[in-house]
Amino acid sequence: MALKADGQAHAARTMWNCLHAWWQMMPKEKRTLANADAAIRQARQEIDFLAVLPAQAAQAVLKTYFQAWKNCWDGRADAPNFKARFRTALTVDVPQGRDLNIVRVHRRWGMANLPKIGRVRFRWTKDLPVGKHADKDNRITGARLVKDPLGWHIAFRVQSLEPVPEPHQGPETGIDVGITVPLALSDGETYGHGAWLTAREQARLLGLEQRAARRKKHRKPGERTSRRLHHSYDQIAGLRAKAKRRASDWQHKTTTKIADTYGTVVVEALTITNMVKSAKGTVDQPGKNVAQKSGLNRSVSGEAWGRTVTMLTYKLARRGGTLAKVPAPNTSRRCSACGFTTPGSRETQALFVCKNPDCGWTGNADHNAARNILHLYRTGHALIPAAGRAVARRARRVKPATAR
Repeated sequence: MALKADGQAHAARTMWNCLHAWWQMMPKEKRTLANADAAIRQARQEIDFLAVLPAQAAQAVLKTYFQAWKNCWDGRADAPNFKARFRTALTVDVPQGRDLNIVRVHRRWGMANLPKIGRVRFRWTKDLPVGKHADKDNRITGARLVKDPLGWHIAFRVQSLEPVPEPHQGPETGIDVGITVPLALSDGETYGHGAWLTAREQARLLGLEQRAARRKKHRKPGERTSRRLHHSYDQIAGLRAKAKRRASDWQHKTTTKIADTYGTVVVEALTITNMVKSAKGTVDQPGKNVAQKSGLNRSVSGEAWGRTVTMLTYKLARRGGTLAKVPAPNTSRRCSACGFTTPGSRETQALFVCKNPDCGWTGNADHNAARNILHLYRTGHALIPAAGRAVARRARRVKPATAR
């Protein structure tokens, strides 16, 4: 099964690259869906290994490619480009749900039929509308095979009719995100986690990275990468994928608990891409504390604050709650008890001491910031309610030069 899926995924990647080359070669007036469909039909007849990809999956590649250009013209994404062999995730689309013929074997496993692959077994992790539980309003419309360093996975597309939720009756809360304390709530609740890899796994990862560095050191410039070095890279990628999966699992469980408890969640409007910029500087003006800033950037990226906000957004919407964003400046320096703001109030990572002589309030710095975030929302400083990922749209009359 794995070899057949690999072949189809590489054929789909090659089909994308052929479409991109065709797009760049053809005049603007001939870049139509019908002409592209005729081109991929001809390619599947003339190139043998492209015929491994089912016709419906090839049509899905065509639709995805044209949608990528539409997203580019609307300013939602960059222009599509070639997909490299070693830097592209292997995926295969099954656009028709009726071809899957899903059967639940028992509590843990199910079976599905994949075109030109056959019957495969998959882990049953969530209830699917199959058999008598499926109807026109609740059914499986397709699936997508995705390969990561841990193997092949299948994701089903489900069309369901959900009722409009009642307004969430839970309380309001502000959330301050951090590194030492990942999530601190305004009511004093905190959500933390340990290392994503055990001590033994971390030691193994370090050993693999050192082994890969030694093997890479002895490789001559221009020499082909050895199988042993590729094997070391695969093992490293597997451990990192395991850590990423554990982090995503923690985020899902934590955000689900928060969405069930609170009706309104307020977070800071952070520009994370600016926060993780390098401090290396230039030759004329070199940066300071570059190594420390690099470590901080890795820690910020590892917490994936943007993914947490995305999960909270759709989970609160399903439960009738709302998520709002407030400006981030001074939330860590303001005293939530008296409103006095000064740079030196946060004496340590966890201790906040108000410098106002008439106040002198002392408490946890993360909870103080979370209360300030909630205070900004209650005083009308909330930005536009978050309804998903922010999009910076380009004017319709301006198109990329490559699309003209």
